[in-house]
Amino acid sequence: MAAQKPAPPAPGTTRRSEKSRRAIYAAALELVGEAGYPKTTIEGIAARAGVGKQTIYRWWSSKADVLMEAFLDLAEQTARTAGQEPYAIPDTGDLAADLKAVLRATVDELLDPRFEVPSRALAAEGVVNEQAGRAFVAKLLEPSLQLYVDRLRAAQDAGHVRPGVDPRIALELFVSPLAQRWLQRTGPISHEYTDTLVDYALHGIGTR
Repeated sequence: MAAQKPAPPAPGTTRRSEKSRRAIYAAALELVGEAGYPKTTIEGIAARAGVGKQTIYRWWSSKADVLMEAFLDLAEQTARTAGQEPYAIPDTGDLAADLKAVLRATVDELLDPRFEVPSRALAAEGVVNEQAGRAFVAKLLEPSLQLYVDRLRAAQDAGHVRPGVDPRIALELFVSPLAQRWLQRTGPISHEYTDTLVDYALHGIGTR
């Protein structure tokens, strides 16, 4: 699910290479948040990280690749610190509870400045830069959306969701409102908000 990792370094350089990689990840995320995607450069990342430009080009082909991998690594490290498996939606047999749990974790990420600043920069660039937008969707969004599809299909198999429901459309009932509210700042995001989205999505708003 993460961006393709470069080939591992030779044993004698493992520690030094990992230290450099971590410095590059941190520099890339800091710079895209401070200056925006267009003004972030390989040269700037190298200078901030204290490495040579060729070190970056040896592992990545573009700044987009660096930023995508840095962002995915941040998500993985944070999940592990919290004792969670990255890129996992639980399947306890209770669809509502499982969706609420993963959306609550998403809210926590979106409110964390470490995620929010680079996320907004990448999302904003994706709106005006088609190539960057496609990369953002393919490498960051699509893997997460597929997890929702898989969980909803499992719920269909268990008889908890109607057979004719399209999981790809259904997930937009709770994922898209959260993204829209966060991106456009049309209102606060919270656990209570995403819990309500799940309730509305699963039970509707019409009278019975």
